[in-house]
Amino acid sequence: MKPIVLASTSPRRKEILAISGLQFTTAPSDYEEDMSLNLKPTDLAKHLSQGKAQAIIKDHPNHIIIGADTFVALDNELLGKPKTTEKAVEMLNKINGQVVSVITGFTIIDTSSNQQSSKAVVTKVFINNLTSQEIINYTNSREPLDKAGAFAIQGLGALIVKKIEGDYFNVMGLPLFDLAQELKKYGVIIL
Repeated sequence: MKPIVLASTSPRRKEILAISGLQFTTAPSDYEEDMSLNLKPTDLAKHLSQGKAQAIIKDHPNHIIIGADTFVALDNELLGKPKTTEKAVEMLNKINGQVVSVITGFTIIDTSSNQQSSKAVVTKVFINNLTSQEIINYTNSREPLDKAGAFAIQGLGALIVKKIEGDYFNVMGLPLFDLAQELKKYGVIIL
């Protein structure tokens, strides 16, 4: 089997892919995300994941590269990663009591054959009705900072999520089931 490289430095993506038992390495991608492109959210997610994967091709001949990008959308508004507590509070107020879509695009590239595929996975996340104090308490934990949509379901953010419809790992940043199914097309059999 060809070596697999994850084009990411995300500890969550690394943790999720490790669950599969695959042997892989990680490589940072210097691809500059442009969230302002005029694309449907699912197409944007695929486009960004493709950019991340393609950015490391030259350093990984004869590899299978996996690139991924995750963001949160409320209706058609893309929610980024708040950098300040004020932005986190603003974003949490916006998603309070709402249903958001967590969208992850992933791209797989076989650098020896140039075979490539991209897919987007959407998970609906139902945010609980939060009090102002709960929003402040959650923000004070600093967990919402630099998290898409200002929450992390694998942490304290689990307490603000009422339920989800779809892939839990997708909300964390890598839809493991869909990725494993797609990897079969590249000769990578996990189960």
